[in-house]
Amino acid sequence: MQLHPEQRGWLDEYLDAFLPLIGDKRTAATFRGTVQGIIGSESLICTRIAAFSPVLATSSNNGEQRVRRMANGQTTKRSDLTAQDLVERLQARGAEQLREQDEVWAIIDPSELRKPHARQMPELMQVRRLSGEGTVPGYRTLNVLGVGRGGRRGILYHRLFSSQEDDFLSESTEIRNALLSVGRSLGEHAGRVTYIVDTQFDDEAVWGAIWEQRNHLVCRIKHRERLVERCVERTDEAQAEQVCQRVSVEEASSRGTELARVRTEMLVRKPGQRYTKRQPVTAVVSACPIRVTYQVEVRTRKDGECRVKPAWVVIVRLQNVDSKPWVLLTDWPVEDEQSALRVFRMYRERWAVEDCFKFTKQMLGWEDVQLMDLEGIRTLVALGWVAAGFLYELGVTLEWPEIRLLARLGGWTQRKDRPPGKTILTRGLQRVLDRMAMDAILRDEVARHGHLPPRIAALLGVASQDLR
Repeated sequence: MQLHPEQRGWLDEYLDAFLPLIGDKRTAATFRGTVQGIIGSESLICTRIAAFSPVLATSSNNGEQRVRRMANGQTTKRSDLTAQDLVERLQARGAEQLREQDEVWAIIDPSELRKPHARQMPELMQVRRLSGEGTVPGYRTLNVLGVGRGGRRGILYHRLFSSQEDDFLSESTEIRNALLSVGRSLGEHAGRVTYIVDTQFDDEAVWGAIWEQRNHLVCRIKHRERLVERCVERTDEAQAEQVCQRVSVEEASSRGTELARVRTEMLVRKPGQRYTKRQPVTAVVSACPIRVTYQVEVRTRKDGECRVKPAWVVIVRLQNVDSKPWVLLTDWPVEDEQSALRVFRMYRERWAVEDCFKFTKQMLGWEDVQLMDLEGIRTLVALGWVAAGFLYELGVTLEWPEIRLLARLGGWTQRKDRPPGKTILTRGLQRVLDRMAMDAILRDEVARHGHLPPRIAALLGVASQDLR
């Protein structure tokens, strides 16, 4: 099925990658219509998805039920449309998008799907409240976004889980499975992949799993009391020798050598300011070489081999800003200005994933999901990620005339220093889908009644015969 009556559009071409999962034409139509409806409605509410889908709004009177039944697996007996199948296909496409990239940054981060007012949804667990202290009902997700050094992006992993499931083992198991899955998908890039993670992954088991893949790491440290080895040169009258001392990360960071200063723009709050805002700031980057000892497969084996990994503690201090210094750990050598700035930029790139989650939640409404089956919830949220993957790919080459038209439809005015973002592109794409849904409904109205209501026809400036 095509988005346009005369030629297949970009969304059709993107969704063609998922056709091997679909075994019948009706499910294929429902699948395409659901993804269109998610983008157009900015929601995972089944009624809104059906209303904003050109396919489901006109093909039958039960569009909502078609979406709901597909998500719950009730009408897909000949199709593999579970959340796992969709994510595996997304991962394969993401890896293909990144295949030609010289280097890939894998940004891994957990995120909460909050349902603060839900009481009857299945297997709800307690997750962090969006603002303030305390918890609310919801689910937890683990997501990985791959970013190529040439600018390409791809979704490499997604999983929604709950600690209340009968077969749930632990969050560390979920993280381990995610790392193994991403490692396999990027196997061709081994040695050229850097995982960029925040304080939730300040864990030697995570670091060891990444290093055993022969990949690299940039991690923000939370536990500064963690013991590492700092090696120093000791010289006496006879000879010089290297002596390693057990020190805390805090002490090692206090002995860092300044390597670089960079002027950049960041969202920060300076003394005397009430709110954070994007403004110029100077970052001072220092580093100190250390060694980290980790045990292979420490979570699953008691006899795992202990290994020593050379690493660096990188300290980033933002001048005249009300915040603590960043303390990062990386196995990339940080010995000069260029390498120090590279690690600084790597960690800043991790913030892009925060924009990704904010974009997905707000523009695709994944927290609107309302189903009474956990697998159905997983599938519908995975369909949201399918829609998100298309929108991420749209931003790959902004020189495409199609992208510039979408940006214009989204309200963008051309500026060299401010290219259109995903929100603008989503808004433009939503307008296209709104137009398509309107045209489909108007044609259906003419087919049913022979004409449009006269006042509507006058308002639109179209004749009924033009829609036949």
